[in-house]
Amino acid sequence: MNQRISKLAATVAFLGLAGVGAGAHAADADNGKNLVASHNCAACHGANLNTPVSPEYPKLAGQFDDYIFFALRAYQVGGGNPLFGRTNAIMSAQVQGLSESDLRDIAAYVESLPGDLVQKK
Repeated sequence: MNQRISKLAATVAFLGLAGVGAGAHAADADNGKNLVASHNCAACHGANLNTPVSPEYPKLAGQFDDYIFFALRAYQVGGGNPLFGRTNAIMSAQVQGLSESDLRDIAAYVESLPGDLVQKK
């Protein structure tokens, strides 16, 4: 029993370290800018991703990069995972061909944009 717990602890530690290494990608905001342009994000989210064409679309400029990354990733997962996925046919189609690295690059670019978002205190 003790040996199984030790093996389990070692496995968890290894996976944790592997996860840290996988998350070490330095986001490239310039690539994110190119991806945003090539996927025509401004068509819905407006110029500089700060002036949506409809009130139902969010302002993205200046949003935290981790929020943007997880939102985009949730659109990739879709409704098949009710604990994590988001359902929106347009967004799901937009992000399906993107890698995790691409999503991080887009998130870094979006965070770098000046926007109207404010934090409540």
